[in-house]
Amino acid sequence: MRANFLILGILILFCTSAKCQDSEEIKDLMEALENAPEDSIKVNGLIELSKLYVGSDLQSAIKYGTEARDLAEKIGFQKGLGYAYKAIGIGYFNQSNYPEALIQYEQSLKIFEGIPFKTGIANMLSNIGVVYSNLGDDTKAIEHHLTALKVSEEIKDSLRIATSLNNLGVVYKNNKSDRKKSLGYFLRAYTLFEQIGYEDGIGIASMNIGEIYKEEKNSESAIFFFDKSLDVYRGTIDAAFPLSMIGEVYADQNEFDEALRYQNKALEIATNLDAKFEMTQSLLKIGQTQDKKGSHRLAIASYKKAEKLANAISARLELKQAYEGLSKSYSNIGDFRTAYDFERLYSNIKDTLYNTANDKKVQQLQFNFDIEKKQAEIDLLTKDQALKDATIQRQKILNSAAAITGVLLFFVILGFYKRYRYIRKTNRIIKNERDRSKELLLNILPEETARELETSGFAKTRFYESVTVIFTDFKGFSSIAGKLSPQALVAELNDYFGKFDEIVGTFGLEKIKTIGDAYMCAGGIPVANDNHPIAAVNAALAMQEYMRKQNLDRESRGEQGWELRVGIHTGPIVAGVVGKKKYAYDIWGDTVNIASRMESSSEPGKVNISSSTYNLIKGNYDCTYRGKISAKNIGEIDMYFVEATIEKPKEELAPVSAPAIA
Repeated sequence: MRANFLILGILILFCTSAKCQDSEEIKDLMEALENAPEDSIKVNGLIELSKLYVGSDLQSAIKYGTEARDLAEKIGFQKGLGYAYKAIGIGYFNQSNYPEALIQYEQSLKIFEGIPFKTGIANMLSNIGVVYSNLGDDTKAIEHHLTALKVSEEIKDSLRIATSLNNLGVVYKNNKSDRKKSLGYFLRAYTLFEQIGYEDGIGIASMNIGEIYKEEKNSESAIFFFDKSLDVYRGTIDAAFPLSMIGEVYADQNEFDEALRYQNKALEIATNLDAKFEMTQSLLKIGQTQDKKGSHRLAIASYKKAEKLANAISARLELKQAYEGLSKSYSNIGDFRTAYDFERLYSNIKDTLYNTANDKKVQQLQFNFDIEKKQAEIDLLTKDQALKDATIQRQKILNSAAAITGVLLFFVILGFYKRYRYIRKTNRIIKNERDRSKELLLNILPEETARELETSGFAKTRFYESVTVIFTDFKGFSSIAGKLSPQALVAELNDYFGKFDEIVGTFGLEKIKTIGDAYMCAGGIPVANDNHPIAAVNAALAMQEYMRKQNLDRESRGEQGWELRVGIHTGPIVAGVVGKKKYAYDIWGDTVNIASRMESSSEPGKVNISSSTYNLIKGNYDCTYRGKISAKNIGEIDMYFVEATIEKPKEELAPVSAPAIA
């Protein structure tokens, strides 16, 4: 993806939902302009109005830019005329009408050069470079971006220096000639944008850095920077890019449904604004995900839509990706003749985009720029040395050295004080982050295991002679899921599992994990104890009692009840922590497998236990022997249904009792 990762006019503030859509700002500005005199103030107002419409209504943006141009020409306001041409160009650019955008930008550049106005010159050189980059002409793109960088450095304009650095990084990223150089440009741009607090620049540079990390398979860093970009551009056309790329990261992890959800949202945003370039890119990403998922015919449909749009707007890099995707997809469905036709088209356009002469010219441009910059640094050092010599000479004559020293000392002390406050503030932030990390770790792992990880950096795997494992599962979950929306289904599961978490905590058990609609917990870990079989059965009965009351409530509302099966087995297990980046506490062994079979062999509303668990709890519960029942991959096992707790004198009761269910 390319277009909006390059930065256009620095003075453009892309509309967000708070700014546009008939905002008060637009209404006030239009009222002020309605009866305003025809002067430079009205020209600037029309240009500002054009900017405000860029994110929501491109036709209006072009219309007000044109009105500003006509008025500026009429009154001879040259700087306003240059910015008016720029505003019109940005409108056409966002419509993917690159030839018309280029004409407007070149007119703006010509006017700024005639004034002369170096800020505007650097601005337009960057914008022209963006157009050439989107058209796939990397040589002209780099030529304009390097010239823009040179002018920006001459006038010490940090904003435009960062813009040029970002745009150079984009071109190198697109032709993959030097990924390290590309990342270097982006990080320098990101740092400058943060220093000056320019949000749009932070969003764009974050997007580009995320792409580099994605290509390097560093998913966590990629999503971190994509999320930073999405935070900046949420509600605008630019949000399509981080949404598509987050989807691509999920696709790389084979989470295709989640990937398509993000990428279709990106397509929806682009389609609503008729942004053909962004629509093309979104369709390409959707096609790639469908191909990975194995939905090759759906991928072909997406690629063909992208091909049509890319041809219409002359986006050659995107056209190359569409040909490549169509060739692979047709090959995957066995249509090798059509696949070969698209492979030829892909090879032809690839040769056009990346030829040797083009690469050499790009390298020469970079070399010339580096030489000029090095010479400029030498000249600057020479001037600095001369200035130092003059200063030393003057200092010998001055009689007020004591006063100067006192002032300097004051500023040094002030600097140390500010540094001291900064260090204290930083230390507080570090401490808060450390405490939050510890809290998150305790939410994932048992406290004893988390403490061991924190102190030694790893957790030992342990063998437990006797542990009671509980499995639960909802009968007919697929049928229930088919009748609810995804949001309602997840909310229901969250309510049930949240209550199960409370019950498990009440009886001193350890939650292990959930898998879909299945819930798994165990007693006797991570700290061994003797009462885990009783605690596990009490917890299971409490879960079934909670489900019974919930179903009565659902039936009173005419809703279908959820039926829970529970299975329990006691035996030896191995427990430990797996994973390097995302820790997970888990247990293994035949005991786990048998507990799972107890659940699948159970019945709704029942607690099914194995003979090993029965022998440990039979004095505390009334149980019904079910006989030997065949369990998949295990064989025949003696199974029992726990019916009720045996009433005993207070001193004989088990150490753990069931809680009241709300």
